[in-house]
Amino acid sequence: MIRSFLFVPADSERKMRNAFVSRADALILDLEDSVTAESRPDARVLVRESVEGRDDTWVRINPLDSEDADLDLEAIMPGAPTGIVLPKPQSAADAIDLAFRLDELEKANKLEPGTTRILPICTERPDAMFSLGGYAGATDRLAGLSWGAEDLSAAVGASANRDADGAWLPPYELARSMCLFAAAAAEVAAFDTVFTDFRDLDGLAVYASNARRDGFSGMFAIHPAQIDVINDAFRIREEEIERAQRIVDLFNANPGTGALGLDGEMIDRPHLIQAQRILELAAAIEEKQKA
Repeated sequence: MIRSFLFVPADSERKMRNAFVSRADALILDLEDSVTAESRPDARVLVRESVEGRDDTWVRINPLDSEDADLDLEAIMPGAPTGIVLPKPQSAADAIDLAFRLDELEKANKLEPGTTRILPICTERPDAMFSLGGYAGATDRLAGLSWGAEDLSAAVGASANRDADGAWLPPYELARSMCLFAAAAAEVAAFDTVFTDFRDLDGLAVYASNARRDGFSGMFAIHPAQIDVINDAFRIREEEIERAQRIVDLFNANPGTGALGLDGEMIDRPHLIQAQRILELAAAIEEKQKA
């Protein structure tokens, strides 16, 4: 269970050291936007050394249609990263393509087949918006979906993607929603995008709470100071666990019943599915905290 992903520039050893002692559930060492082309060769070496022996470290490579993508993968895969964050995919076909490349690289580096996960940032290109349903069943490596607004707004020529109050403008709220629905269709986790004002922790708390309310399993962060706020927002509260357990127990005591009453409210199968999900998430968080 991942609540918080922390982006870390892959060319900064100092920032990596700070990230490794943060409370983030997982790290994303970034070889794409935060690293210049001239710095990438050295950054790849640093990434390979940093991911080795860790089970919570992902790498954002460059887009698959760039020359850098294969250079990134060939350099970092000997270190066995937890997964690859895939930027700017045109469709699920890019995730399938990446899965084939990982098959070969795992074999070449004597890694256990199928262990490297894939997390696409699925809305960064306009054409990608029309094929998000394709992630369902695309590859067993798919660990989740996230979305992004900056490249998307640049691609359509927008002058802004948020209004004066910081809320997403309609095209980008649509992209966020489509990512959430695509993840649900693919039966994987959805992760909300970054909250860019890392000094505004109150605003982040509201944003992260809304993300959890809407169905996201976690979100991305750009600064270690954001991690505790995000983790708290996605924490399963005791009252939620207690109510979820009561719903599950109620249906277990009444097998074959489609709808039941609880606390004056009619409870049916969707409530049961949500209750089961809450209990699974709570158990996963508890297990991770014990590790």
